[in-house]
Amino acid sequence: MMRDAEQATAPDAIAACAHRLRLTEAFSALSPVALARHFAARGNGHYFPVPDPDETRRTKIDAIMEGRFDFNGEQHVLDDPIDWLTNPSADVEWHILLHKFYFATGLGLAFAETGDAAYLRRWVALTSSWIAQTPPGFIAADVTGRRVQNWIYAYFYFSSRVGSDECPFGFLQSFLVSLQEQVEYLCAHLTPARNHRTLELYAIFLAGVAFPEFADAERWRAFALGEIVHNMQSDLLPDGVQCELSTDYHHLVLKNYLCVRRLAHLNGIAVPQTMDQRLVQALEFSLHAHKPDGIVPSLSDGDARSFLDLLQQGHELFGRTDMLYVASAGAQGTPPNKRAHGFTASGYYILRSGWGTGRRSFASEHYLIFDCGPLGAGNHGHLDALSFELAGNGRSLIVDPGRYTYSEAGEENWRVRFRGTAYHNTVTVDGRNQTRYVPKVVQAGTRHPSGSLRHRVVGSAPDCSLKSFVVTEGFDMLHGVARSHEYDAVHERRIVFAFGEYWILTDTMHALSVHRYDSWLHLAPEAQGCATLDTWHGTLLVNSPGLVVAHEDRDGIEVGLEQGYVSYRYGEKHAAPILRLTQQAASARFNTVLYPYCEAPPRITVREVAVHDVEEGSKPSAPRALEVQIGEGLSGFTDYFLFGCDPDRTVRFGRYTFRGCYLAMRKDATGELIELHTDRNARLEANGRRIGWHGLRA
Repeated sequence: MMRDAEQATAPDAIAACAHRLRLTEAFSALSPVALARHFAARGNGHYFPVPDPDETRRTKIDAIMEGRFDFNGEQHVLDDPIDWLTNPSADVEWHILLHKFYFATGLGLAFAETGDAAYLRRWVALTSSWIAQTPPGFIAADVTGRRVQNWIYAYFYFSSRVGSDECPFGFLQSFLVSLQEQVEYLCAHLTPARNHRTLELYAIFLAGVAFPEFADAERWRAFALGEIVHNMQSDLLPDGVQCELSTDYHHLVLKNYLCVRRLAHLNGIAVPQTMDQRLVQALEFSLHAHKPDGIVPSLSDGDARSFLDLLQQGHELFGRTDMLYVASAGAQGTPPNKRAHGFTASGYYILRSGWGTGRRSFASEHYLIFDCGPLGAGNHGHLDALSFELAGNGRSLIVDPGRYTYSEAGEENWRVRFRGTAYHNTVTVDGRNQTRYVPKVVQAGTRHPSGSLRHRVVGSAPDCSLKSFVVTEGFDMLHGVARSHEYDAVHERRIVFAFGEYWILTDTMHALSVHRYDSWLHLAPEAQGCATLDTWHGTLLVNSPGLVVAHEDRDGIEVGLEQGYVSYRYGEKHAAPILRLTQQAASARFNTVLYPYCEAPPRITVREVAVHDVEEGSKPSAPRALEVQIGEGLSGFTDYFLFGCDPDRTVRFGRYTFRGCYLAMRKDATGELIELHTDRNARLEANGRRIGWHGLRA
């Protein structure tokens, strides 16, 4: 393993490195011995490592000590020295992870924890062999950026041994020269925009801070800081969400921004006020996006994971006690002043039952995130208009299946499946994607083989708009519309959070021609082998751990459970059932009740109640009233809902007349009205007698 490191100490190699190494005047005059002593003694208090928790796991690092490299759930044994320019995997992402050198930081961590010099020798050998074979910029600039970060993090742990037998000065010189060349490559070949650019700029800034001895360090710092501020202005939408509209990529970008901000603070480097303003906006999305279990769902490309540490940093930088509250799961700080928030530019809308200050603990609150926005910049958006993810009583119940892979190799194109419309909690029309997504020939100059086929979005994304966002105590409603350019059917979705307890999903499909409509609900992996279908008093029921799904059993409705998968991390997928409801018509409607429960699943019945115009006698009007009965006997209750109404028309259902936009009311087992929610200007009457707000929750 030491062969390359030993070669780096040869006199001719040292002389060559010395000629290429550009240091400030104070250091360029030092002898090799004096320079080595400086780097070994100077300490690293002016920067900090940021290890990747998964890629630096000790089991992975110890396997690498034996030549076994495990990335994305795929392991390969590589000889010493590694052939860095050849990919042993069919997935280019595997090769990318090898070249990002996350394991270098892991070797440093293992050395710091154990003091075992074998980890240091392995780092020197791997880094030396990479330097000997690989040109700057190999694969892509963002790969270079991530490698620069990880090399500097690794150096943080190993620096005290510079000049030792395990880490000779010749290696230090070659390491510094390569680092210098890679940073200069980044300065000249930055990705034009978005998440790759941010990590590249952070790498340049980090190098300028971590190694002020470089002659170009000051220039690197100034260049990177100016560009990162510009990048924040261009890539964060007005609501603070990153323009690629991936919840995971938003946080990865935010993490890079915060690293730059923390380094600047640690080193007394002033930043523009606009940087802090934009950071706070991006952190506010993070605050609301985290589920009660501390995980951010993976909408569009990315993994499902926690970024609570970023909220902790937000508290430390900006004194935000609400960020501390969420970061600590309600143990410290003060609750956010909103339990629901809409991010209008990105189209993300988030509802939750509360922040753990009422009858539920922080960890057991209800939560829903709704996607009613554009596809997003770049190539990471999924074809998922009007999709959502739902957690109840603190556990994920209806989930976004995630990304799984970027690879399109193999008999099954998993990339296409996981990105497609049917692999999201929305409605498909005739089994088609909402946006045209077809194979295209890969052009030269990308990380994929030239001439190969990969699917690309080539059509226009659906036109999405949010029609209303109602948030009141006991009744919340989201109303979104998506118009695809691939078919004539229009999808209208209302999501109601009823009485702070359960959810109603109403999908209305409008078209002039007949279509097959499939409503897809992806259950969590915990439901695998446990979800069952049943009928009860004219209602289709799906019983799943922690969740009952109910839909009226009427003619033309087909229901089934199918095999699906959920991916929380790249390269890993878990079996999970998919609930599929199907209708064939020109226009159709799905009324689906989603009831989270803690102990025993309740019996639920769902039925539509006809609504008539008062002025037009018995002619049915467009809206329908929905009756939901939950439980039996004296503990049961019945809820009535009416929405999609014209506030200028009076309608009748049962013994009630109503004029307004929406209505939700609850009756107990005796028929007494115990809860009522309407819009402020609405009017509700029963048998000619007005029912007011007084004495009822509204």
